[in-house]
Formats: sequence, C-alpha cells, structure tokens
Amino acid sequence: MHKYFLYARKSTDNEERQVLSIEAQIAELKEFATKNQLEIVEEMTESMTAKQPGRPVFNEMLTRIENDEADGIIAWNPDRLARNAVDGGQIIHLIDQGKIQALKFPTYWFEPSSQGLFMLQIAFGQAKYYIDNLSENVKRGQRQKLRRGEYPSRALIGYVNNLRNHTIEIDPERAPKVKQLFEAYATGKYTLKAMQKLSLSLGLVGLCEKKPLALSVIQNLLKKNFYLGLFVFNGETYEGKHPPLIDKALFDTVQQVMKDNGKPRKVTEELLFPYRGLFKCAECGCAITGERHTKKSGLVFRYYRCTKKKNVCRQKYVSEKILTEQINKMISIVALPDDMAKPMLEQVDNWQSEESTTSALAAADVKQKLSNTEKQLSRLLDAHLQGSIEAYEYQSKKSELMTEKVALKQKLGQISRQGVRWLEPMRKWIQEAHQAHFILHQENLQAKAELIRKIGSNRLLNSGNAAVVREKEWKIFPENSRFTDWRGKKESNPR
Repeated sequence: MHKYFLYARKSTDNEERQVLSIEAQIAELKEFATKNQLEIVEEMTESMTAKQPGRPVFNEMLTRIENDEADGIIAWNPDRLARNAVDGGQIIHLIDQGKIQALKFPTYWFEPSSQGLFMLQIAFGQAKYYIDNLSENVKRGQRQKLRRGEYPSRALIGYVNNLRNHTIEIDPERAPKVKQLFEAYATGKYTLKAMQKLSLSLGLVGLCEKKPLALSVIQNLLKKNFYLGLFVFNGETYEGKHPPLIDKALFDTVQQVMKDNGKPRKVTEELLFPYRGLFKCAECGCAITGERHTKKSGLVFRYYRCTKKKNVCRQKYVSEKILTEQINKMISIVALPDDMAKPMLEQVDNWQSEESTTSALAAADVKQKLSNTEKQLSRLLDAHLQGSIEAYEYQSKKSELMTEKVALKQKLGQISRQGVRWLEPMRKWIQEAHQAHFILHQENLQAKAELIRKIGSNRLLNSGNAAVVREKEWKIFPENSRFTDWRGKKESNPR
C-alpha cells in the first residue's frame, strides 16, 4: 500500500474564495481516496501561485517524500502541483528516483511508466503554457485599457470608482477638499505638518477614521499628476479618461514650492538677493545690485542700489521690503484669482467648442466637394476607356479636375491647421496669470522676480520707485487696478 500526501492549492490570496476552493478540493479528494482505498498520511494546503518556484508547503512535501514519509501524492489536477519547469522537473526527478511511486488525480490518469512520464511532462507543459498565455492576455488587455486612458488601479483621494461603468469619477464631497490642499500648499505658507492639520480640519482622514492622513500620503498626493487628468503606470505617462481636478498652473506652482521646501538651501548670492540684475538705474543705466548690512542688534538689512559704474549717479538705495511691496503691486495688476480665471477658462472652452463646430462644418463642406471631384475623375476615366470622349478632351478635363482636387486638399489642410490654434496661447496666458495669483501670496521672492522678467521689459528703478513696461498680452491689464472688466469678448483678449 502506498502512502499519500493530499495536496490542495489555490492561487488567489482572497481568503473567502481560497477557503471555499480548498475545502471543495479536499472534499473531492477524500471521496476519491475512499473510493480507491488510498491511504492519506496528511493533508497539505496552501494559497500561492505555482507560476514561480518557491512554494513553502510544496517544497516541504517534496522534502518529506525524499525522507520516505510518503511515496505518493493526491491532487485535483497536475496543474495544482506545478505550473513552472522547476517544480515540474522536481516531481519528474523524484519519480525517476523511485521516491514518488504514485500520483493520483480525479481528473487525470498517471502511471509511473515511460508513457506516463511523457504524458505528465505534457500536462506540466500545458499548465505552464496556460499560465504564460493567461499572463500575456492579461498584459494585452491591460495595455488596451491604458491606451483608452483607464486607470488600472483604485481611484485616488478625491475620486471614486464607478463599478458599474468601470470609470473613475470626481467625488463631489472630497474633491473640493483635495483642491483646497493644493491651493493652500501653493501659497508657500504651509509645511507638510501644517497640511496634515489642514486635511484633518477639512475632514480628509485616513483609512482609520478621525486620524489625519500620513505625511507621506499628503506628499504623494501633492505630487500626483493624476489630478491633472494624467496618470503614470510602469514609469510611462498616460492621458486618463477621468476629469482633471486642478489646472496645470496650480500643479506646477505646487511642484515648485515642494522643490523649494524639500531641498537643503545653500546661501547663495542669488538667494540672498533675488532682485539683483532685475532692474536698471533710470538715471545712468547701470545694473541694480544688492547689498546686506547687519546691525549691532543682529538684524540683517537687505537693500538694492545702483552699481554707479559708468559715472556719478545720485540714486539712493531702496530696501528689499519696499521693493517687494512695489513688485507685489505690479503682480497684483496681472494676477487672476480663481473667481476670475475660472469663468475666463470656461469662456475659452466655449469658444473652442464653437470654433471646432465651425471648422468641422467647413471641413465637411470641403470634403464633400473633394469627394464629388474624385467621382468626376472616376467617371471621366470610365468615359475615356469606353471611347466616349477623345484623348485631348480627357486630358484637358482631367487637368482641370486634378487642379481643383489639389486646391481642395490644400484648403482642407489649412482648415485643419488653423482650427482653434489661437485659443491655446490664450489659455496659456490665462493660466500664467492665474499662477501669478499664487506667486503674489507666496514668500518666494525668486519666483516674483522671474514673473516680473516674464511680463515686462525696460525694468527701471528711479528714486526708489520700480517701473516695468509690460509686453504683448500683459498690456491688456489696466494700470493701477485689478482686471475686473472682462466680459468674455473675443476682441478684448489676446490671440
């Protein structure tokens, strides 16, 4: 009489499915053993895939078989024992050595003969092929989902999974709170610890209710381009089907703040004097430099003055604090807060929709004419082949129609190229002006200086007063007031 180990395995780690499946296997195998009068030494079960070698219970069973504790195995099917070449090879090797003298399966026949070993090897090979093919099918399906923009994981905070439609939608309750986190951090006034307190006050908690989100969770949340409508999978960025929660200007500002806060800052001249080289002296044209003075009390005083390298200059210094106030006033003129940027971007979206419709109608008309021309060419060729028209008439008419066809194709290309091309610069301008709103409320003087460089030239300092000549689209903002009279008129905005 042979002694058998009963081996039952389930691939999934889901506890409920695992227990039910293994219980079903054990019940069937016990009934099979009783019917065939097989002696079971011990029941051995595990929940682990057999795609890769290294199953601890399986390896223990083979070791005990080598120690002559049993000389046979009862399993539901050969694929329960092995789905990889290493485990299958071990079983074949133990059969060759005579350590395994019997393998019993309710769904498969085996005997320890050359034919039986050959068929067992085929069974193991089929099991390996099945799991490999299944893996390829899963990967192929996953690649198709990625191409469709479907995020292959659980929705992030601020979104919910729609299990019915297999889509990701904005969570109406948590999404506004997540957006508040981004807006708060963009001001540059919050540390991650302060953001943690803010998230708790907003009601954004972790899996354990009433406990705030972990600092690492908040940091990762602020880094995720998922909230822009994108996502990263296996290091590659994809455009998602889920709606964006924030705009790129806000996201870029948050990344810059995080970059500034996250790296150790070296005290450099650029950091000490962010406005150095930003302005020129209105009197002599020399560059404006920065200097620092430490008072006896230990207070550091930073100011800016003309280098006076060309000739005698009577200009005096201006403190960094006063210069910052003037720069903030310049930025406030071009800064668009949320309540202004949002309707402007919505209007741009409306224009884009209108322009797309107009372009589509124009393109459809040209395509119809192009189709008619091609039909005329086809009929003309048929008439020529049938001898209905002379060669010179055919050539003349064909030349005329081909010229018309080329002209229509060129016109179609122009419609396609023009489209809503003028709207993208406008959208970018609104987003930059919106970003200026966040920079205005930051303490990042370097960011303020970069923004002033972007919006204007001929930057002068005269008697302590800073002046900038705004360029191109930035001129649309009225002087000395907020830009509040925007009516959504096309002729009122830059193209």
